[in-house]
Amino acid sequence: MARLLYVEVSPRKQRSASIEVAAAFIAAYRQAHPADEVEVLDLWAAEMPEFDGAALAAKYAGISGTPLTPDKQAAWEGIRRLAAPFHAADKLLFAVPLWNFGIPYKLKHLIDLISQKDVLFTFDERGLTGMLGGKKAAVIYARGLDYNAGGSTPAADYDFQKPYMEMWLRFIGITDIHGIIVEKTLFGPEVDTEARTAAKAAAEKLALNF
Repeated sequence: MARLLYVEVSPRKQRSASIEVAAAFIAAYRQAHPADEVEVLDLWAAEMPEFDGAALAAKYAGISGTPLTPDKQAAWEGIRRLAAPFHAADKLLFAVPLWNFGIPYKLKHLIDLISQKDVLFTFDERGLTGMLGGKKAAVIYARGLDYNAGGSTPAADYDFQKPYMEMWLRFIGITDIHGIIVEKTLFGPEVDTEARTAAKAAAEKLALNF
């Protein structure tokens, strides 16, 4: 039995293109892998602490090897609890809308909290090493406009969503990364429906052997 962690990033729920495509992925995944466990992390329902002075002090204490005070220890334990599902999962699925050319602040908040030394990566004089090696990830990217070459917002100039996610996943040790894009969802109901339908078909196909 394997464990899939699904990270839901959009607050739009029933109207969300990324969530709709993720739902198709999960339905196909459950059918293909009935013994596997699917855990959901909804970032709009999750309690995420501020990365405040105590957390920052704990971070630098850990880097320097300084013992943690009780408040620093509590802050660090909260960060480790948030990161625990990522360690426990064998596979990761993200449903990520594009906001202002990048990822929503809730996902950035999570990444800033858990991307810590000895939590999701290590480093020494030889360099950085991600701690989630051997896992695989699928990311559903939803965009309202046209990010193809020659489109209204070409990816080379405007897309800081997909490159950021892929860089971060590689940084924490994941190299088996799959992306599904649903875009032009603001081009009217017909284009939106066609885009979602095509993305759901791609998601269902990917899920079968994921």
